[in-house]
Amino acid sequence: MIDEIILLRHGRTPYNLTHHLQGQVDVPLDIIGQWQVDQSALALAQQYYWAKVSNIRRHPEQLPQPSPGADRRSDISEYQNAPAGKRAMKVISSDLYRAVQTAHAFADILGLPVKLDSRLREQNFGTWDGKTEAEIRQIDSEAFDAWQTHRADPERLARQYGIESRTTLGQRGAETLTSFVLDAVEDPTPTTLMLVGHGGFITATLETLLGMETEKTPLGGISNAFWSKLTPVYTASSTVEWKLAAFNCGPDIAAVVDWDNGPEELRTADMPLTTPGI
Repeated sequence: MIDEIILLRHGRTPYNLTHHLQGQVDVPLDIIGQWQVDQSALALAQQYYWAKVSNIRRHPEQLPQPSPGADRRSDISEYQNAPAGKRAMKVISSDLYRAVQTAHAFADILGLPVKLDSRLREQNFGTWDGKTEAEIRQIDSEAFDAWQTHRADPERLARQYGIESRTTLGQRGAETLTSFVLDAVEDPTPTTLMLVGHGGFITATLETLLGMETEKTPLGGISNAFWSKLTPVYTASSTVEWKLAAFNCGPDIAAVVDWDNGPEELRTADMPLTTPGI
C-alpha cells in the first residue's frame, strides 16, 4: 500500500535558461541542471537510505560480494533482518529525457530501477511547444498575454493551437496518481512512491487532487529539482483523499548558493544567467 508520494521536478535545461516553452519537447539537462539533480538526489538518498537496504533484501543478488578467496562473504541476513526491509520504494518517471536523468540521479544511488510512464509528461503546448516568448507573440500576442496572466480561454487555446488545458493536465495527473495508489492497495507492504516529472504537471496534479482551481495556479511554481510530498488517505468507502505534506522543498545547499545558476566553477564566461520568464 502506498502511504507516501514524492513528486520531484527535473533539473534545469537549456530551454529553461533561454525561456523556450518546453512542454513535451524532449530536452536534456544542462550542466547546471545535472548539478541541481545531483544535489537533490544526494539529499533525498540520505533521507530514504532505507530504500537501498529494502531493495537488497528483496533482490539479494544485488549485494556485492568479495572474491572467492575472501575470509567471508557479505551477510545478506543483515539486510533481511533490518527494520528498513519492512518498507519499499518505487521510482516512476516521465519518459522525457530531462525527467529520466533526474530519476536516475536519485535511483542509481540506492540501486533502484526506474520505470517510465508517458502519462507523467509535461503539459502539451501544441504549436507553441519549443518556442520562445518572442516567437509566440509573433503568432498571437493577445493570446499569450491572456495565457501568461491566467485569463485565457482554455477551449480557444486548445482549438487554435492544440494546447492542453491545465484542467485537462491536472485530471491526467490525478487519474494517474490515483491509479498507482489503487493498483497497490492490496499489497500489505508500506510503500513510498517517487514520481519524477515536470513543474506544470506536478502543480496541476496537486491542485486537482486538493480540489483547487487549476487554471489559476493557486499553488504557484516549483523550482528545478525541488520536490513536494503527498499523503494518500484511505477512506472506509474504498476511495482516496489527499493531504499535501510538503511543497517546493529543496536540499539545504539551495539556501546558500545561487541555485538557479549553479556554482561558478560550472559556468563559462559566455553562459547567460537565469532570468524570470516562461
